[in-house]
Amino acid sequence: MRNSDKDRLITALAAQLRAERQTREALAAVVASGQIDREVLLAILEDPVPAPSREDLVRADALSRRPHLAARAA
Repeated sequence: MRNSDKDRLITALAAQLRAERQTREALAAVVASGQIDREVLLAILEDPVPAPSREDLVRADALSRRPHLAARAA
């Protein structure tokens, strides 16, 4: 079964959310253990989790406004 654009967007956003949670958990673990080391903090802060771009947000908004999607949700 082919995933729709909406399904792929939801999957991508869920993956991004998981990555951001893992980054926060790693930071919390470092702080709790008292191992606040410059290199560790830099590694966590430079985690390559991309922020959504303006194009991503516009595309998500357009997807949510498609008439056939709204009819299915009702």
